[in-house]
Amino acid sequence: MRAMTLHRIGAPLVLEERATPAPGPGQLLIRVEACGVCRTDLHVVDGELPDQRLPIVPGHEVVGLVERLGAGVENFAVGERVGVAWLAHACGHCLYCDEGRENLCDHPEFTGYTRDGGYASHLVAEAAFVLKLPAGGDPVATAPLLCAGLIGWRCLKAAGPGKRIGLYGFGAAAHIIAQVCRHQGREVLAFTRPGDEAAQRFARALGASWAGGSDETPPEPLDAAILFAPVGALVPVALRAVRKGGRVVCGGIHMSDIPSFPYSWLWEEREIVSVANLTRRDGAEFFAVAAEAGVRAETRRYDLADANLALADLRAGRLQGAAVLTP
Repeated sequence: MRAMTLHRIGAPLVLEERATPAPGPGQLLIRVEACGVCRTDLHVVDGELPDQRLPIVPGHEVVGLVERLGAGVENFAVGERVGVAWLAHACGHCLYCDEGRENLCDHPEFTGYTRDGGYASHLVAEAAFVLKLPAGGDPVATAPLLCAGLIGWRCLKAAGPGKRIGLYGFGAAAHIIAQVCRHQGREVLAFTRPGDEAAQRFARALGASWAGGSDETPPEPLDAAILFAPVGALVPVALRAVRKGGRVVCGGIHMSDIPSFPYSWLWEEREIVSVANLTRRDGAEFFAVAAEAGVRAETRRYDLADANLALADLRAGRLQGAAVLTP
């Protein structure tokens, strides 16, 4: 197999050839068809997450075909199309797992962070955490749904039933969840990097009623704001944009520090909440909604060996939609 591997924090990924692994009990060997490039992958490469494992193969938006079954796996078939997302394992017995909140498990594993991920031609995954996907789907278009889509869906649920939703950082997750919002009859307001007219045009093309810079005030107060940009300074900005009783949802796994702000900006029952990881239930819910809404991810395809270029384009904001690697 081939894999793009991170050996040192901040260093470029290295293309390697290695022996194709055999799936253990309860696991699947999957031949990768496509793997989305997520901002979390940048946090992994930059060493911004705790307990970083090295070496590691990043990537957790994986679409592929089952190539081999491990012992005891009965509900998958060789050749079946599947998806592998961020949550690779949950212990099943801690307080949070008992409460049905496996996204907060005390002893989790994560694809492309603590277990090798999808920047590769093959990967091994725990069958219980693998999603079945329609056989006729487009692997490249589907890959971003496995994190950008799933975390966007969890953020939208956390935002509540509000009708006017502000999306800060109009990248992979926002452009997917904007389509869901419009399907649900919600109004979308898009906040981009100041001066990024291309991203603002993109947002309006996807149905946003207004698009402007993150330094601008929306024309009407928001019911809720979702922050996909990992910029802590946007939290007080979004607080000032939401109405009384409004909610600001922080969707990133990593964010720069939030600066101090006057209590009056939070008062009147405004809320700041965070979204952590995802659950298998999120996957089942979101893919059903995405099918109903006709969600289509805007993608730019890169060869596996060009993973460093894809990461650089993501970091520099040169993408509309999502980058996807294909081996």
